[in-house]
Amino acid sequence: MATEFIRPRRQRRVTLADVADAAGVSPALASIVMRGVSGASDATRQRVQQTAEELGYVPDRRAQKLRQIRSGLIGACFELHQPFHGDLVEQLYVAVADHGFDLSLSCITPNRDERTAVGDLMRERCEAAILLGSRMTSEELGALSARIPTHVIARGSGTPLVGSVSTDDTAGITIAVDHLVSLGHRRILHITGGDAPGSAERATGFTTRMAHHGLADLALLLPGGPTETDGAQAINEALAFDHQPTAVVAFNDRCAIGVLEVLRQRDVHVPEDVSVIGYDDSRLSRLTHISMSTIAQDVSRIATETMASVTAQIAGNTPTQTVLAPRLIVRDTTGPAPSANEPGASRI
Repeated sequence: MATEFIRPRRQRRVTLADVADAAGVSPALASIVMRGVSGASDATRQRVQQTAEELGYVPDRRAQKLRQIRSGLIGACFELHQPFHGDLVEQLYVAVADHGFDLSLSCITPNRDERTAVGDLMRERCEAAILLGSRMTSEELGALSARIPTHVIARGSGTPLVGSVSTDDTAGITIAVDHLVSLGHRRILHITGGDAPGSAERATGFTTRMAHHGLADLALLLPGGPTETDGAQAINEALAFDHQPTAVVAFNDRCAIGVLEVLRQRDVHVPEDVSVIGYDDSRLSRLTHISMSTIAQDVSRIATETMASVTAQIAGNTPTQTVLAPRLIVRDTTGPAPSANEPGASRI
């Protein structure tokens, strides 16, 4: 009787995800430990290493060597329709070149989401990814950092695994409110940025500062977003109030431009009847026929600080979180409150 030969089942290779799961940490943190770079506590490092040894985890040296081949590229994802992102990209080109790298761009559009844009940078084998105004969660950013050094601009990363450079959004809105109050405005509207990064901080900063000035009852808050359409819809709603605002703080410059266009169409004079202030000091705000008062973010310094952090991350150092101070730019869209601007009154 012939004996049947049974081929032994090939054991599945232990992966880094297996190690992370068994050690009770994220794959991103396990990757940091196995790569021997900073960013994990001694206790976590010991637990992950012990788990890896117990499971028989063997790093894929071929993959590691492939990752070590330098491409000389820094990738950046940005929203195509955001002028402020365009200003940042312009400065990133300079900062990246100063560090001896080239910049590879991948844009986000209404038909092309952030994950697709990041995937293109990965395929280009960029040495780091810079995400402008990223909508990813902290967990998603941490997971991405296990594959590529990651840095975000215009928001905090929410994780020590990912670097960030942002402007103090609360301070920016505080400056805007103080400027308008100093001009005699009392009934002030803030149009929020919806789900855009920084929107919640700016909204909180607005209500807090209005309360500081004893104007909590006159603080108006309407949902908006980062586009001209969002600003237009919000100001149309506000103009239907019995007592309209005499000043508007928009989420960003694009939102503010939507406000200005509606006021122009309705023959409401700016700043004589209503003052409007934007946020970003984008190239749109600086156009002569717009000349918008705004809160400036220092794009040159943002780019410089970003590349300093990114090159340190590539070298294996701990990511840094940097918050910069904003500043007020006064142009032609803000002025003294109307003479009839007693609390709750308006001459619109």
